[in-house]
This record gives sequence, C-alpha cells and structure tokens, in this order.
Amino acid sequence: MKNILLINTLVFAFVASVFADGHAAEIKALQNQIDALASAVEGGSSSNGWWDKTSVGGYGELHYNNTESSDKLDFHRFVLFVNHDFTDKISLFTELELEHSLAGESFPGEVELEQAFVRFDLDNGLSADLGLFLMPIGILNETHEPDTFYGVERNAVEKYIIPTTWWQGGAKVTKDLGNGVTVDFAVTDGLNTTDGYIRGARQKVANAVANDGAYTLRAVYNGIAGLQLGATMFKQDDLSQGAGDQDATLTVLHAVYKKGGFGLKALTGEWDIDSADAGIAKQDGFYIEPSYEFDTAYGKVGVFYRVAEYNYYKSGAQEKEDTTYGVNYWPTDNVVLKGDITESNGSETLSLGVGYQF
Repeated sequence: MKNILLINTLVFAFVASVFADGHAAEIKALQNQIDALASAVEGGSSSNGWWDKTSVGGYGELHYNNTESSDKLDFHRFVLFVNHDFTDKISLFTELELEHSLAGESFPGEVELEQAFVRFDLDNGLSADLGLFLMPIGILNETHEPDTFYGVERNAVEKYIIPTTWWQGGAKVTKDLGNGVTVDFAVTDGLNTTDGYIRGARQKVANAVANDGAYTLRAVYNGIAGLQLGATMFKQDDLSQGAGDQDATLTVLHAVYKKGGFGLKALTGEWDIDSADAGIAKQDGFYIEPSYEFDTAYGKVGVFYRVAEYNYYKSGAQEKEDTTYGVNYWPTDNVVLKGDITESNGSETLSLGVGYQF
C-alpha cells in the first residue's frame, strides 16, 4: 500500500509540474484515474482473497556419505507444503516431495505425494482427517524435518521397522481426552508384500491394492512438561492383499524427554507376522538416543549418541547393531548443519549434511 501511494504521489507531481498552467481539468481527471487504479490494486490484496487463507512451506536436506567403498553426495529431499483454510473448521494439508534431485527413467529419484488430506475440526477436542496422511506411528514418521532430529540420516529402526516415512489413504479420527492424553484411530489401505520386506510393502496410495485394509490405534501422553509417551498398534489381516494369509500386527512404544539442554529419545517396535519363515515372522528393533544442547554466541550446538539393534527381512534375515554419534549446529532457527559417524556390523560411515525448513 505504501508503494502504491508513493507512486501515486510521484506520478501526480510530475504531471502537475508539466501541465501546471491551463490544464487543471486534465490534471484532475488523471488524478482520479490514478486513485481508482490504486484502490483496485489495494483491494486485490485485501483480506478477502483466497491467498490470505493459504500458506506455503517446505524443507530440504543435502547429504554426503563416505564409506569404505564409496563417496556419495545427494540432495536427498526437496519438499513443498501448500495448506489452505476453507473455513475455521475445514482445512487442506498437502506435501509434495522430490527425492534424490532427478526423477524419471534411469534416474534415482521419485516425485511423491506424501500428504493430501482434508481436516475437519469438530467439537469437544475431536478432529477427522480424510485423504492421504502420514501414519500416526513412532517419533519420526509425522515430524521428520531435518532440523528436528539428530543424525544426517533418519535412524534405521524407524526406517526399516515402522517404516518411516509411511503414509496411507483413508480416514483418521483424533480425540483429545484431556489431562494430556490424545488418541488416534485410523482406517486405511494396507501394506502389500509377499516377500516379507516391510519397507518395500508401502504402496504410497498409487493405485494401491486395497483388498485387505488396516487399522491403527495410538495413544500419546503429554501431561508432564518435557515428557511424551506413546503406544501404537497397527493391524492388518493379510500383508499379501489376498495372495496369501499373512496376518500381521505392529506394536510400537516410544518416549521423548527434554529438560533444559538434556534430551532422551527411546523407541521399540516389533512385527508379529503369521509366517513359517522365522526371519519374516519376527522383525523388531529398538534404539536409545541421549543428547545435550547448549547455546553459543554463534547459534545452538547439540551432541548425541545413539545405540540401535534391529532385525528386518530383505532377501533373507538382516541383523544389525548400530552405534551413531555426532553433532548438530543450528546457526539460526530452522537451519541445521550436521555431522556424524555410524558404526554398523563392522563397517563405518561418515555423514555430513545441511537441512532447512520454512
């Protein structure tokens, strides 16, 4: 508005100086036209437009990984959020992601729609999400912006056991019970696998086979300052979507504690799958991650140490023990630089990264 008024004043002053003598009527008519244009432009940016109810955000992260056999640099994720409030009680949430910079034939990346749901805020602490949404499981699956967690890469337990990032299509109801307790219940399409690889079973709501749906129930407690406790159960009658009979249940427990600079995260997850192959039937894991953050004159610094053990199935049983330690540096809010070393079953990986969200 200030820019428009300034232009208005300058244009009128210039015209008045050139035609000052004997052209009062023309000057007045021109001033009226300029005023009308300014009003139209200002009106276009008023609070009545759809843009006032639309927000844009996103995040991204660049990773460098050095192992004994290779060095790789990868812009792992570039993500955009576009959200819109239709009314005070009905909102749209979307997330569009490009992985590994290039997508298409012979390229390593993918373009993925990770969220696209309409939320209805109902009365008495009740809300409902309809569409494509992140599953309410674990710590990272719903909150995984790079400045919100330690480590360049997301931890392997939540990657292979949960498996983060995991989204489904369907309906989810959330109820705030008071006293710090929130409950989620979701009915969705399910996973689809005949080879026991849980991470590869995600259908990502892309012409997903929905012969056998799934149910998810989660309870989260936030009644004590700095403490979060969560428990989730995911149930699907047949992981193979009718090709076999693999009844499956995933149980996840997690805890997050923060007091001053000290932080602690812990999670355990276990699949119980009806399979004759013991490697498929029992896939589980846990991790414990203490950390400490402190402020400096140049930003915030955090150090962490994570121990993880996990078993998953991919072309055979995979048993892993990881130790990861490193540092996060936040020069400002929502920007992070990371470095860590992971030792896993005798091999070592050095990782460096930069991430942001807005």
